[in-house]
Amino acid sequence: MRLLRLPEVKNATALSRSSVYRLMEVGAFPASVQISARSIGWVEEEVQNWIQQRIADRESNSTSM
Repeated sequence: MRLLRLPEVKNATALSRSSVYRLMEVGAFPASVQISARSIGWVEEEVQNWIQQRIADRESNSTSM
């Protein structure tokens, strides 16, 4: 299991820092994990699953038209 720091999350998702935190706030993005008193990360598998879900949503929306 690997933890991603914010720059890696931003790169993988193409989201801005504020978008990541806004989506987390409403439960639409994986929650962060406290690594130390001043650092957080995200579980790589959870971020990858989130990306895969976006792709699946796109594919299901294109077939329903």
